[in-house]
Amino acid sequence: MEKRWVKASDCNDDTVNKIAEELNIDRSLAQILVQRNICSFDEAKDFFRPNLDHLHNPFLMKDMDVAVARIEVAIDNQEKILIYGDYDVDGTTSVALAYSFFSQLTSNIEYYIPDRYLEGYGISTAGIDYAKEKGFTLIIALDCGIKSIDKIDYANDLGIDFIICDHHLPGDELPKALAVLDPKRSDCEYPFKELAGCGIGFKLAQAYAQQYELPQETYLQYLDLVMVSIAADIVPVVGENRILAYYGLQKLNSNPCEGLRALMEVSGKTENYTITDVVFTLGPRINAAGRIDHAKHAVAMLLCQADGNSLEQSESINLKNTERKTYDQDITREALALIGDSEILINRKTTVVFNENWHKGVIGIVASRLTEKYYRPTIVLTKSNGHVAGSCRSVVGFDLYEALSGCSDLLDQYGGHKFAAGLTMQESNVAALADKFEEIVSASITDELLTPMIKIDAEIELAQIDGKFYRVLAQMGPFGPENMAPIFVTHNVYLAQYPTVVGANHLKINIKQQNSSIFEGIAFGLAEFEKLLQPNVPFSVCYTLEENVWRDKKRLQLNIKGIKTIE
Repeated sequence: MEKRWVKASDCNDDTVNKIAEELNIDRSLAQILVQRNICSFDEAKDFFRPNLDHLHNPFLMKDMDVAVARIEVAIDNQEKILIYGDYDVDGTTSVALAYSFFSQLTSNIEYYIPDRYLEGYGISTAGIDYAKEKGFTLIIALDCGIKSIDKIDYANDLGIDFIICDHHLPGDELPKALAVLDPKRSDCEYPFKELAGCGIGFKLAQAYAQQYELPQETYLQYLDLVMVSIAADIVPVVGENRILAYYGLQKLNSNPCEGLRALMEVSGKTENYTITDVVFTLGPRINAAGRIDHAKHAVAMLLCQADGNSLEQSESINLKNTERKTYDQDITREALALIGDSEILINRKTTVVFNENWHKGVIGIVASRLTEKYYRPTIVLTKSNGHVAGSCRSVVGFDLYEALSGCSDLLDQYGGHKFAAGLTMQESNVAALADKFEEIVSASITDELLTPMIKIDAEIELAQIDGKFYRVLAQMGPFGPENMAPIFVTHNVYLAQYPTVVGANHLKINIKQQNSSIFEGIAFGLAEFEKLLQPNVPFSVCYTLEENVWRDKKRLQLNIKGIKTIE
């Protein structure tokens, strides 16, 4: 599918020139900084030099003082504390962090992860019953709980206190927990609203350490876990998240916790990790435990000590990921066949597919793959525990959650955000949901939104790219949502030699301009251009710049996102 190339909005020339001069950097790089609201020398200094001293005071978060005081009472009185978390990467890293931190202070502590298939998402009655049966009087819930009104009431009736550490948007009513830590609650004045669930757990540990004058290392040692959660949960890599991700990557690449070190080893990549590497290498493996078996195995791996069985645990999780890939590929193939065989589905502006035998643990991944293929709002449904469960994905610029709200009369439950959501419903409503979702989306989505977009940050000449240009660019990382790796466009480039197809559908290409040296490029999924590009005929490319490391040798490479022939 051909993509739209959309150039970023123009910036104030005077501001760009001022930043370029003050920082002594290429004007195109200064332009990118200004586009990202970095408009002064001091802002640029903070951006290029992330500093742990710039983390916000955790006690600015509503209820933090109450949470810290209650935990101290529990530790002093030797109460049993249960660390409770969700089964995805953010949830399991949150549990590993909180359990590890508070285990330094008490041995009366356990962790609990709900079963994805038997208990579902969030706080479960089964989890609360387990706590009551085992004598726990305090539950610290991470990455979940903000909408668990009735479950918290149930726990209160049983005499169990709850501290909720969540980052999801609250509903109209907050649960009646002892403390609710969530920067997104309307009465919370915490300056940064986009922490991941593990980030909230980190702030709780930071607050406790500050209050009781514990060394910083008691919580900073878990920065690699926080970074993994930031990467995998696709939260904005700006502000406090960028500081946490920056130092978390440093720790991952120098001294990771034993569980992550072993997982890196079995994944085949042991160094030079970026946020993207975490998203595609570590994240899916940690997630696979909960998708295929039980997420408690992921927590057990993350808690491994150097003298433990970390390699055995990580190899087991790696096998689960291999199993997950098989399900993913098979179900994606079946779903694509369902769409391809139906003229009605092909011509719709939405995708809704259902098969009662699909594995619930991978339908979210399949929904993402279908969205990549057809680029339209997508729902993938399967049967689970007597009802239908669904995973939903959207396209950039379209509010999926709002569209689902319009179908709420057909749903038992739904939750999520603009770009991704989950739902449960009755099988008898599946056909009606497909029709109503199509009706609601068609009424508001534009053809432009149904065409994938490449956002271009700056137009440059190849001759501008040198060692200094790349060094400044690299310092803009870690990259992620709201601070993506800049995409450049260069017009009137020429082949330096004939391109070659590598792998299934990728193009290896060397290009130049009249006043530049030759640049190597890799264009993933763009093999169709092999025969369209001719010697001495100019064309345009858009790309990110990256450093390719091969046998300890580093060289710059263009990661080409799009090619346009000049007519």
